[in-house]
Amino acid sequence: MLVRSLRRRESTRAVLLTRKAGRRELVVLLGGGVRGAVTAESPGAVRIAAKPAPAPAKVGPELTAREIGVLRLVSEGRSNRQVGEALDLSALTVKSHLARISRKVGTGDRAEMVAYAIRHDLLP
Repeated sequence: MLVRSLRRRESTRAVLLTRKAGRRELVVLLGGGVRGAVTAESPGAVRIAAKPAPAPAKVGPELTAREIGVLRLVSEGRSNRQVGEALDLSALTVKSHLARISRKVGTGDRAEMVAYAIRHDLLP
């Protein structure tokens, strides 16, 4: 049931803690989207199984360090003026960066731009 749920949600960030799981169950869980599992088969015996995290796929357009910096501040809810003050830029320059980001990611919505950055692990 857990594996089906993970596949449906396309989630790969789950770690499973269990009292008892054999090698076969661990293989099924790791193949189904669980990133790691910890199991204690008998008192004092702990086994840890994990599959390496896949390298993040570079999908979509490349954003510059400045554009990512602008998105980071936008993700904090700052206005163009506040972003400009933090980065020592004019609000018009910030607007220009956001327009360029918008063209690259295909949306003019600030929230969607931030969501794109989060989905692609661009924000710290």
